[in-house]
Amino acid sequence: MEHPDVTKSVGIVGARGYVGAELIRLIAAHPDFELAFVSSRELVGQRVADHIAEYQGELRYTSPSHEELPALGADAVVLALPNGKAEACVAAFDTAGTDPVIVDLSADYRFDDGWYYGLPELTRAKYSGQRRISNPGCYATAMQLAVAPMVDALAGPVQCFGVSGYSGAGTSPSDKNDPEKLRDNLMPYALTNHVHEREVSRQLGHEVQFLPHVAPHFRGLTITANLPLSKAFAREEVVSRYVDRYAGEPLVEVGDEAPWVSAIAGRHHVELGGFTLTPDGRRLVVVATEDNLLKGAATQALQNLNLAFGLDEMAGIPR
Repeated sequence: MEHPDVTKSVGIVGARGYVGAELIRLIAAHPDFELAFVSSRELVGQRVADHIAEYQGELRYTSPSHEELPALGADAVVLALPNGKAEACVAAFDTAGTDPVIVDLSADYRFDDGWYYGLPELTRAKYSGQRRISNPGCYATAMQLAVAPMVDALAGPVQCFGVSGYSGAGTSPSDKNDPEKLRDNLMPYALTNHVHEREVSRQLGHEVQFLPHVAPHFRGLTITANLPLSKAFAREEVVSRYVDRYAGEPLVEVGDEAPWVSAIAGRHHVELGGFTLTPDGRRLVVVATEDNLLKGAATQALQNLNLAFGLDEMAGIPR
């Protein structure tokens, strides 16, 4: 891949949250990107470096209005906002007639065919220069990678039991990120029609039923996927499908044992393993783990930014 002749500037809207902080760290260390602006209403005027040790510059948090965003001139803008908040920002760029690369981390455009759905390991062949990129959900990334190699051999709905650390619930206070309420607890929520359930079913073209829970740990999620199969498979046949599908993918690791969520925190890849078949070979269980803030959000956004600017997709992503 060619490196760009000039450094590309990236603005982050909604940078106070956990994912925004991870993005700042990644962009600060990227050889070809620099931060153009970092917006946060709560932190206005404060130095980014005082909050994010990995960032060395003098940039301060600002709080531009939607209408002011286009004039800031960033080559790319990452929207790290809660669901339902991206449209006003996108409309401001449309109205101003500016066309930066926009990566939206919320669910707002994941069902919009006008946007590229950026799960590179499964969708990079569909990337053809789109400047509007929808970043997949954290759970949705793990579920799709866990199911995709078998999608042509499924006999019915796939069930995915998911457990995430409470960072997945964001920074706005709620039961789902209250360490006291989570202590010694496992909290089920959104047990049907979760946005990631709809997202994955749409992307895979196959019904996936998702059962999410939040746990007392801070970061990292695990998915246990139950796949009914249309014919009997041997374990070696299943494992070779996964190994072949993800050969050469540095951010997907296929192992033998079921991965542990405690081992994925701070890592940039997804781990798949624990491939177990019923005695008749007609039902497969697969386990996937990922850091919900990294491959589930910030790392994937960086992959998509690299793709959009014609860089090595792994640029700036620690191995």
